[in-house]
Amino acid sequence: MKRTYSRLLKTAIVLAALLLLWQLACASGRWSTYVLPTPGKVWKSFWKMTQTGVLAEHILVSMGRVLTGFVIAFALAFVLAVAASVKEGFEEYYGTVLEFMRNVPPLSLIALLILWFGIGETSKIIIIVLASFFPMFLNIRKGLSACDRKLLEVGQAYGFSRMRSFFRIVLPYAAPDILVGMRIGLGYSWRAIIGAEMIAAGSGLGYLILDAQQMSRSDKVIAGIFVIGIVGVLCDKAFSFLMKKVTRGGVEDSWS
Repeated sequence: MKRTYSRLLKTAIVLAALLLLWQLACASGRWSTYVLPTPGKVWKSFWKMTQTGVLAEHILVSMGRVLTGFVIAFALAFVLAVAASVKEGFEEYYGTVLEFMRNVPPLSLIALLILWFGIGETSKIIIIVLASFFPMFLNIRKGLSACDRKLLEVGQAYGFSRMRSFFRIVLPYAAPDILVGMRIGLGYSWRAIIGAEMIAAGSGLGYLILDAQQMSRSDKVIAGIFVIGIVGVLCDKAFSFLMKKVTRGGVEDSWS
């Protein structure tokens, strides 16, 4: 508890210093308030959007897209990683394709996705899936392939079948890497939301920021950026808390 209070205090000090520097930069008159609004102006815009319910509406839309893309990406990553772990040589069929796609920025596919799937939800979800798939796949693959051989030998000594060894030994052993991959993938999902909602969206935090930019409302742009970061941090903390409860603290080191 004392460590938590100390950490919160240090965070508060850093935030206060950043706000002070921000206020001083605005007071210097070097930048127009259209370019760099004051913290007070950003707060007023944030509070107004909160009171009208506009901000909550955009948050819920973006969160729905993020969670949908995240779940699809995790399912694909888990299935492919398990297939590669169970069946030797199976990864040779798709490894090169995945390596190619891993080096292609998802945003570069926006124009093509619009041509293929239109401007509906599908294109946005695909962007999020592409952004979050690879960190999860690589971590799951690493966790499944790094299982201690001695544990597998113990399972064989007890007559475990290959399937039972996977669920009783390999999967629990890989749990920390899987959860770390999920945590990173969730963060990448939030990072991709702006690009996903650039696809002619009419709602969502990405749309809110782009619409504010077109209206020269830098205060709303900054407020939207802060909201994305705050919601992302809260989702990360919630995920960390739930996983610690589910695993009973078994992956404590993964969240430090």
